[in-house]
Amino acid sequence: MDTDTWIRPPEIYSARINGACVCGAVRWSYDRAATSMLHCHCSICRKHHGTLFATVVAGPLTTFHWRAGTERIGTWQSSRQGRRSFCSTCGSKVPGVNHEARQVCMPAGALEGEFGIRPQMHLFVGSKAGNHEIHDGLPQHQAYPPEWDAGALDTPRRESRPGVTSGSCACGHMRFELEGRPSRMHHCHCERCRRARGGAHATNVIYPIEALRYTQGESALANFDLPGAEFFGTSFCGLCGGAMPRRSPARGVVVVPVGALDEDPGIHAVAHQFVASKASWYEIHDGVPQFAEAAPRPSATGAA
Repeated sequence: MDTDTWIRPPEIYSARINGACVCGAVRWSYDRAATSMLHCHCSICRKHHGTLFATVVAGPLTTFHWRAGTERIGTWQSSRQGRRSFCSTCGSKVPGVNHEARQVCMPAGALEGEFGIRPQMHLFVGSKAGNHEIHDGLPQHQAYPPEWDAGALDTPRRESRPGVTSGSCACGHMRFELEGRPSRMHHCHCERCRRARGGAHATNVIYPIEALRYTQGESALANFDLPGAEFFGTSFCGLCGGAMPRRSPARGVVVVPVGALDEDPGIHAVAHQFVASKASWYEIHDGVPQFAEAAPRPSATGAA
């Protein structure tokens, strides 16, 4: 990836939008209002980000600049046409640069500043997670809007054995199973979760730690512990950056990014937490209880 040529000294620009991964190694800026902002529900986006849907902000490449950390960027060829980028240290999703089209696509959850735009539509709702309902009233498209004349980018769903929920990373190298029922599912809007996943929020499913078993590719698992945080960290596939379950031995649980699952875990979110920190461009319409800080929970599950 030819990124070094796009690094510029930070003092030259007064950026409207700044972005960074959760570990802070990869940073970038964008100096104009974006031209599009979309929610995507395709299985590739869900597995790469680990979220119910990915939200991206796009615009001309002209005023996009890497500020630091291009040597940390990992890439994965997700389709014939596209590559996905992530921080190889913490797994956070980072911008994808298309030099031929002169466009940049940025993960909205990792951005600070005024975009000059709000979400415009939902894409690939025909592939959305089975336990997710859309309530915001934005236009919905089964795949791409017809006028885009673009091909499909989705991957097939997989089925599990009875009593077992399966999952995988975005590239499919890593596969896992979760035995039994989860204890809890919640949406987290804290800045750490938004930066790590690059979306409006993280949605995590909590299982007992012994429920997790990797069936393929565990050697590719990468882990990052955020310095100074009691529990927060990330687990991801080192090959594609796809979000993976994170074991938390101190709490006896495994925190599973819902986007990594191949089917409905049979549970619904009980809370939106840390909504005092939520993205200004995201509105909550689903009626799930909201908490300004951490939501009350059984002591066995802990915070994600």
